[in-house]
Amino acid sequence: MPYLALILFLPWFAVLGALFWLFPRQPRHAARRGFDVAVLLAAAVLSFLGMRWGYLGASPEAGAIWKQVLACLVAYGAFLAVLGLAWPLRARWLRAI
Repeated sequence: MPYLALILFLPWFAVLGALFWLFPRQPRHAARRGFDVAVLLAAAVLSFLGMRWGYLGASPEAGAIWKQVLACLVAYGAFLAVLGLAWPLRARWLRAI
């Protein structure tokens, strides 16, 4: 089951995505919402692609569980990387407005 990593991390991704969406509370305009939606979609897509890469790229000799472990690590890393890069960019952009 290659999608186990995504299923296991969906609740945590939802919490992190909600925190990214909600904070800071102001300003809330259409451009900000568009930026947030684009970042969250990019994070989800890159996380999915990272999960697939981690699952398919794991050595078959390592055992079945390690495919899932690597897929989880790569998916989580990709999600955090996108949010981690977008957070300061958004803050800088919001200060400029």
